[in-house]
Amino acid sequence: MVDIQLIRENPEMVKEAVAKKKCDPKLVDKLFRIDEEWRAKTVALDQLKADQNLVNKELARGQTEELLSKAQILKKRVSELEEEYTKLEHKRKELFEKIPNVPFVNVPVGKDETENKILREVGKKPEFDFTPKEYFSLGEELGLINTKKAGEITGSRFGYLMREAALMEFALVRLAYDVALPHGFIPVIPPVMIRGEVYEEMGRLAGDQKEERYHLGKDDLYLIGSAEHTMGPLHRGEVLEKESLPRRYIGFSTCFRREAGTYGKDTKGILRVHQFDKVEFFSFTTPEKSEEEHQFLLSLQEELMQKLELPYRVVEVCTGDMGWTDARQYDIEAWFPAEGKYRETHSCSNTTDFQARGVNTKYKTEKGKKELVHMLNATAFSQRPILAIIENNQTKDGTVKIPKALQEFVGKKEIQGIQ
Repeated sequence: MVDIQLIRENPEMVKEAVAKKKCDPKLVDKLFRIDEEWRAKTVALDQLKADQNLVNKELARGQTEELLSKAQILKKRVSELEEEYTKLEHKRKELFEKIPNVPFVNVPVGKDETENKILREVGKKPEFDFTPKEYFSLGEELGLINTKKAGEITGSRFGYLMREAALMEFALVRLAYDVALPHGFIPVIPPVMIRGEVYEEMGRLAGDQKEERYHLGKDDLYLIGSAEHTMGPLHRGEVLEKESLPRRYIGFSTCFRREAGTYGKDTKGILRVHQFDKVEFFSFTTPEKSEEEHQFLLSLQEELMQKLELPYRVVEVCTGDMGWTDARQYDIEAWFPAEGKYRETHSCSNTTDFQARGVNTKYKTEKGKKELVHMLNATAFSQRPILAIIENNQTKDGTVKIPKALQEFVGKKEIQGIQ
């Protein structure tokens, strides 16, 4: 959740900032007013309870009609105020959930992905003396992708990764861990289900995000959309030592997303699916080091892409396209030659203290004060780079060259189809 102190001290700044993320600034005004009422009610309720305790102590020493009457009046008034307080607290919580994280002041302002800022392009785009095929058609020909059978069995936006494509996924996982572990990352296989209460604390049921989630009603659990969602609460309610920061994790999980609002987009192939696997970086650090840590995570992502020898570009995501919980977000987009455009394969986000406030994760400063940590997440690899490999590394003969970094695990240099 957003820092209420920031709203109390500078509501106009918060209104201007969240408006850039397509949030109605009037919600900040509403929260400001409700928070003032809530604070006043808190003071009044605390005072009434203190008066009630004094009267109860007097009653313990001896009852009189006057004391009994006073105790009954106080009890009734406390009950009424508690009901009013609970209603205000519920409204306050509802409003909190409608306000996204405040972006850094130097984040590019824009309405959607068309206004993201291109920072750099890396790698040479392949040149073909033939018309390159799209990954899904070539993948089907080579027996690497099967969406037809997945459609029969599960429905649309599902697919089988087969043969060398399946091996490449595990090769990507191994490569990500090999790159991360020397930097002190702790390997994790996190749960893929999460309680609704904790999901709310992570800010992942706020806004329109709830439409993205698969909910298991009988168990009241949600399927996660990223390993970030259950790695973030790993230190829920804890106070970390400053010397232990940054605390870095690398986690692998299957991810589940409804892809709400995207129907009609990427209906062919498996670029946008309901179920996929992903390796995720996650870091807990101090506020003064979070921007530095963000750049470090981005550098690791680029190192991994360069090991795959894929052409890509780095973009800084504008306010209208960035994630709900993010204060700054970068995307890495791989080149897809058959489409003739870049497609997003990685995201890298600094959520500052927005998620930490929800899960109450703090660190102890040198002066012994407890402050909220900053939390960051970044894609190491999903299945999307496999699709970029298929398109960029195809040959005129209809085969696909496997990147050198993956050849040892896959056990071959080239995919030649079903023998």
